[in-house]
Amino acid sequence: MTTRVADDRTLLSGVDAVLADLDGVVYRGRLAIDYAVDSLNRASSSVRVGYITNNASRTADTVAAQLSGYGLDVRAEDVVTSPQAALRLLVDAVPAGSTVLVVGGEGLTSVVEEAGFVVTRSAEDSPAAVIQGFSPEVGWAQLAEASYALHTGIPWIATNTDWTIPQERGIAPGNGTLVSAVHSAVGRLPEVAGKPETPIFTAALERFGAENALFIGDRLDTDIVGANRAGLRSALVLTGIDGAKQVIAADAKSRPDFILGDLRELHEPYPSVEEHDEEDIHVVTVRDSSVAVRGTVVRVVQAGSDPVDLLRAGAAAVWGTGRAVYGLDIDPVLHGDDGGGV
Repeated sequence: MTTRVADDRTLLSGVDAVLADLDGVVYRGRLAIDYAVDSLNRASSSVRVGYITNNASRTADTVAAQLSGYGLDVRAEDVVTSPQAALRLLVDAVPAGSTVLVVGGEGLTSVVEEAGFVVTRSAEDSPAAVIQGFSPEVGWAQLAEASYALHTGIPWIATNTDWTIPQERGIAPGNGTLVSAVHSAVGRLPEVAGKPETPIFTAALERFGAENALFIGDRLDTDIVGANRAGLRSALVLTGIDGAKQVIAADAKSRPDFILGDLRELHEPYPSVEEHDEEDIHVVTVRDSSVAVRGTVVRVVQAGSDPVDLLRAGAAAVWGTGRAVYGLDIDPVLHGDDGGGV
């Protein structure tokens, strides 16, 4: 975790762009997340704000319209989709105007066609490549055509490999499961454009002309891993998928630089992480929250007034041991369970 001086500097200080994930950061289901819209609109008055989505089923125009409906000041060019990032890989892989087998919906086919490629759904058309993205309509027939085509050795590009996708009724299989089905049939893996791979971040940085961007996400395995791989500062906001238990257990590649309770904290001074030793005990303090480490035992000394500060202190304490969580005796309070002690 990055240590910040507790002065008037915020996460936006020195930043030239904020890149935000959507589901779990801006909205959850059909509803905007509390404080997200006002906080992002306020940020857009001083820095460029862009939105990054792995969802390949919708166009940038459709996404922008949804976000505008929540009250965000967003245009289509502010949205970077995984099909747009995948197209960059496709352009490098096959000649312009090639026939490409597309597995996916309008969010993917529209991008491929606009770039001058010929879209086919059949392996019998001898496609030069296969590009695959999520759509609720994708079924066995489409996956089979991709498999038939890929047995010839042509390039295979996937928009993303998210295992799950949030739906109104719950969590459903995502594009990763569909890609896995084809992988099982052809025995090789695709080149991937979306998070946690870097092409989608590179596309966003180039579009917005950013050199010092902050990425905000709610998932460690895609958002934070991807931002870290791309060399971006990363913030995990606790309004989506991952919470205290996942943060405490995060390995080195999936640890965020910053932890936010909600997006109001973009505009507030970020607290410093203070550490000191008391004989054989190492103490980590964030404002009025303190956590102590003695050997392999991690305990809350003082919970403090803000659960997010306690998590910041606990995460820094656990990560600083250099041990995996299964090798530590961690106070259950730190990951939201009852019990524990001071």
